[in-house]
This record gives sequence, structure tokens and C-alpha cells, in this order.
Amino acid sequence: MHNCTCNTQPRSQAIIEARNISKQFGKVTPVRNGNFQVGRGEFVTLLGPSGSGKSTLLNLLAGLERPSRGSITLDGEELTTMDEDDLALLRRRLVGFVFQAFHLIPTLDALENVAFPLYPVKMERKERKRRARELLDRMGLGERAGHLPARLSGGEQQRVAIARALVNGPEILFCDEPTGNLDSTTGREILHLLTRLNRDQGLTIFMVTHDRNIAALSDRSLHMHDGEVNQT
Repeated sequence: MHNCTCNTQPRSQAIIEARNISKQFGKVTPVRNGNFQVGRGEFVTLLGPSGSGKSTLLNLLAGLERPSRGSITLDGEELTTMDEDDLALLRRRLVGFVFQAFHLIPTLDALENVAFPLYPVKMERKERKRRARELLDRMGLGERAGHLPARLSGGEQQRVAIARALVNGPEILFCDEPTGNLDSTTGREILHLLTRLNRDQGLTIFMVTHDRNIAALSDRSLHMHDGEVNQT
């Protein structure tokens, strides 16, 4: 069966769908029988203690790992039937990532870090720089474009990482404890930035956290315990 999402079809209100997904590593099962949906434009947090399976579930939803059982659909496209090349193309088109560790390339300045995901795309160098600079300006970092990561504060590095995650124009932003390495004041600034992206641009955000104060800013929370996902 040809699995394509045609432009003439109405877009599903659910942009993420998990159906009976489980992940097993040997005798360990960090994700068990997950069933839930995330609506288009929704901000959903995934709460749970350390070791409950949150990061594994996020990696499954983002197509970075494959479930042992069940199926995952992003924007109407079934991940579990795709080969690695198709998965990579879908992630590039649809998904952005923000992590607790900023994962910036230390030898590239802020502008080059933001532009880096655009290099596999056929695009003129001038357009890559324009798009990256526009995002840095939106993050309030236009004057820091030529600085290496070591010369940026933690909050500035995370803003660069968010700009990099947005440079391909994704519809879903997956965040894994994005404020975990930041002080409380800087963490609140990053959260307010993400909230504005969700509210003003309709960006779907799926965020792993252990902090209920962060969850209070989201539309809805899922809870994980011993690999099981409970909806509230």
C-alpha cells in the first residue's frame, strides 16, 4: 500500500498518535502499551520520575527509536513502516528537537549552529544565513551571532538551540527537560519563549519534564509511571 498524505485530504486534528506502543530492551520494558493522541497546536507535557521511561517515549514519538510493538503516526504518516532514509526526511521536514544539554557545535558560532540543519537542503548560502539570522533576531540574539558557544551564557545557548530546532520550520517541537541545565530565572524565560511559540505560531510542543510548575503552563499533561502512560 502506498502510504502518502495527499494535499486533498483533510488534515487530522491529531498530529501525534501512539497506538499500543511498547519498547523493550532485553528484559527491561521502559514503555508499555502507550495509547494517546496530541492535537495539532497543543502544548503537552510528559511528567514522571527519573527512570519512568519519559525520554524513551519521546525518542519513539520523534522516530529516533522504533517501538517493539504498536504504531506511531506523525501528521498522518506511519513511522513504524518507514525505512531510515524516509524517517530522516520526515524528521527534517516535520520535527525540531530541544534537549537539556544544548548540543551546540563548539567550533561554530551561533549563526553557523542555527544554520547547520539547512546544509543537507538545497539552498543558497545567502538564504541559509538570512533564515538563521532572522531566527537569532527573534530569540533576541542578533548581536551574538558571531559568538562561539563558549562565549554564551546557558540561557543564550539554549536560545540558539531553540533557533536551530526551528530553522526548518517544523510543526512539532520535542523538548527533553529543556530548562534542566538552567537557573530558575533563565528557565522561566525559556519556558515563556516556548509558550509564545505555541500560542502565537500554533507550534505543537511535546515536552518531557519532572516539574509540575512547568506542566501547569501546558494545555494538558500525561503521566508516566513504570513505563505506563496515564492521561489527565
